Amino acid sequence: MLHEQLLLLISTPIYLIIIGAEILLSHWHLDKFYSVKDTLTNVYLSLLNGGIDLLFRAVYVVILAFFYEYHFFNPAFNPIFYWGALFFLEDLAFYFEHRVDHFSRFFWAVHVTHHSSTHFNLTTGFRSSVLQPLYRFIYFIPLAFLGFAPIDIVFMYSLTQIYGILVHTQYIKKMPAWFEAVFVTPSHHRVHHASNVKYLDKNMGMVLIIWDRLFGTFQREESDEPVKYGLTYDLEKPHHLTNVVFHEWKKIGDDLKRDLPLSVKIKYLFKPPGWSHDGSTKTAKQLQRELHSKGL
Repeated sequence: MLHEQLLLLISTPIYLIIIGAEILLSHWHLDKFYSVKDTLTNVYLSLLNGGIDLLFRAVYVVILAFFYEYHFFNPAFNPIFYWGALFFLEDLAFYFEHRVDHFSRFFWAVHVTHHSSTHFNLTTGFRSSVLQPLYRFIYFIPLAFLGFAPIDIVFMYSLTQIYGILVHTQYIKKMPAWFEAVFVTPSHHRVHHASNVKYLDKNMGMVLIIWDRLFGTFQREESDEPVKYGLTYDLEKPHHLTNVVFHEWKKIGDDLKRDLPLSVKIKYLFKPPGWSHDGSTKTAKQLQRELHSKGL
């Protein structure tokens, strides 16, 4: 895929320059936005994700190509329409994938890796959900049905992912109001990475924030609610790769071993993270309702 290789050649030096600049700023201002162990963990996870994606790519491209053979619409009648529609529809598909990742514990067990750092900087964008390439393509099957070529679908995802990485910064406070209304901004994405109850499961978009506004998952960053990064619990061995990737799977395994009816075990697997049959743990929505009832 030549255009993806060109994208990599262009984006890599950009990443190196801006990440280097952010590291220098963080060190100069004593902000402590970076730590060596956390940054190395982000790099390792990114390499693991990239390796799995590369190995599995032939499989999901073939699957997308199969569905493309049966496409019932031809959007390629106009290049501007084709690429514009692909951008909007793929960003929407990512929103729904991201939403499922947050609202189903099975998929959260994969995605939680991306949220596991207590730091928030440009390298956090590379803290990949390692196993996500194994199922992400499923959300793009409708695009193939609509007549978008698999190679273009993969390219558009790579292109929008560049933007998704660049919003992982604390050095841009707010963008102009019109921009904040349409696009995901660093402020929006800081909320997404927060462990504050008020901020949980908000701002799922990759490039466009309009999906969150439309589907009820938008939350602005508020000055009286400073963001606390990471998970709602302290992660043991936060720099141990196996633990970072599989700790939620271990918790799921513990729940499935409990002496409970099969129907309840299935709920522990697919209900939102935090769901429990006895109320011993709570979902983000339950916690937010409690917070709202207290007037906070």
